[in-house]
Amino acid sequence: MTFFFLRNAKHFLPQVFLSSFFMTDLDNNSCKKYIKMITNIVILSLIICISLAFWIMSMTASTYYGNLQPISPWRWLFSVVVPVLIISNGFKKKSLDHSGAIGGLVVGFILTIANFSFFTSLLMFFLSSSKLTKWKGEAKKRLDSEYKEGGQRNWIQVFCNGAVPTELALLYMIENGPGEIPIDFSKQHTASWMCLSLLAALASSAGDTWASEVGTVLSKSPPRLITTWEKVPVGTNGGVTMVGLAFSLLGGTFVGIAYFLSQLVFVNDLDISAPQWPIIAFGGLAGLLGSIVDSYLGATMQFSGLDESTGMVVNSPSNEITISSCAVLLSSWMESFRMNRCCLLAQWSTGAASSELPDAIAVRKDLLMYLAIKSQVICTCLKHENAVMQLNYI
Repeated sequence: MTFFFLRNAKHFLPQVFLSSFFMTDLDNNSCKKYIKMITNIVILSLIICISLAFWIMSMTASTYYGNLQPISPWRWLFSVVVPVLIISNGFKKKSLDHSGAIGGLVVGFILTIANFSFFTSLLMFFLSSSKLTKWKGEAKKRLDSEYKEGGQRNWIQVFCNGAVPTELALLYMIENGPGEIPIDFSKQHTASWMCLSLLAALASSAGDTWASEVGTVLSKSPPRLITTWEKVPVGTNGGVTMVGLAFSLLGGTFVGIAYFLSQLVFVNDLDISAPQWPIIAFGGLAGLLGSIVDSYLGATMQFSGLDESTGMVVNSPSNEITISSCAVLLSSWMESFRMNRCCLLAQWSTGAASSELPDAIAVRKDLLMYLAIKSQVICTCLKHENAVMQLNYI
């Protein structure tokens, strides 16, 4: 009997050890899944608590001031949960880094609670830009010295694209309160201007992104510098192609369509309001003009040089770089303000009706408008941090 046990032990004991190992591995996997489930439950509970806390504060403010419209708890919940889910997915897919995710949460929350049409436009811009940034990544990596795997966006890029829309959303809530309205200048002049300004900001960002991500890959002809119309290497700041310009128009139109469809879904009194379909054309025009303006800023305010060792265009000078443009450094703050004066005056025009509001609200509105102007300058300085003026192209 003892001999039989010892003879079979060499076959039986390894199976026992293997079973113990697999059971331990199975327990570890189950433990990880359990911890992940508990974490998700805790996060969801915190989100619900935060939403309820915001709702309680809005109800308290409405009761205290008497003239503020309270925000429903469902709107608070949607404004917190949906941006968290979208940003989490973008972070997992490496569309955003840590700083970009935090900035995206702030922008997404404010635009969502202000107006669901704002949220839809922002969502379509983010999703389409993320997809196009990753599209043909290997080809872009050979052309762009600063290409990041997955096209990760940091807080600077989020700030440049989202700061002005966020402040316009705050101004919109001060003017009209949270909620969706038809764009009708005869009934709500200032709020309609703010809606169009925000749409233009998102459409121009989408147009510029679509142009840069698609035009560099699909264009068969070399880009031309927008200031002198001479041929330049692919990736040169200020270079444009017909393919890129066409896709900038499509990018803005795409955001305009998203805004228009949101209006059809969320706005109730469209039958007694002005037609909303011109929003689509306005978005396309904003996308095209935004791309052209950004290209002009890149041509006049950013350095471009050719790295002969890699054959790529770079954005900062060094001894190994062949200068693609003869440039003189300028004050980035003054040059940014000069280049943006038309945009700033247009933003000030949206506040023309502030005198119709109570004094306290008008003061807050003017303060936010000042911050919008200041952030517009900062955005340009961050985006074109090597501010230069091109004298001639060699």
